[in-house]
Amino acid sequence: MSPLRYIEEAITLELDAALCNGCGLCVAVCPHAVFAIADGRAALVDRGACMECGACALNCVPGAIGVEPGVGCAQAIIHGWLTGSEPSCDC
Repeated sequence: MSPLRYIEEAITLELDAALCNGCGLCVAVCPHAVFAIADGRAALVDRGACMECGACALNCVPGAIGVEPGVGCAQAIIHGWLTGSEPSCDC
C-alpha cells in the first residue's frame, strides 16, 4: 500500500533554512519524515508527505517553519477518529 499524499501545490508547509538553528526537533516530531538535517540545518526531503499537523512549527523555536495546521484532509480524518464521526474536509 502506498502512503497517502497531498497535492504538492496545496501544502502550506514552508521552511526558511536561514532561520534554522539545526536543533533537529522538526525531524524528531514529524510523523512522516518530511525533514532531515543537512549541512547543519533543516531541509525538506519529502514535502508531499506533510499532513499539516503543525508539530514541526510548534516545536521550531527560531520560527523557521510555518504551516497552517488543520487545513487538510488529515485533520478531518484524525478528528473523525477521535469523535467517532465521519471525516469531512469539504473536498
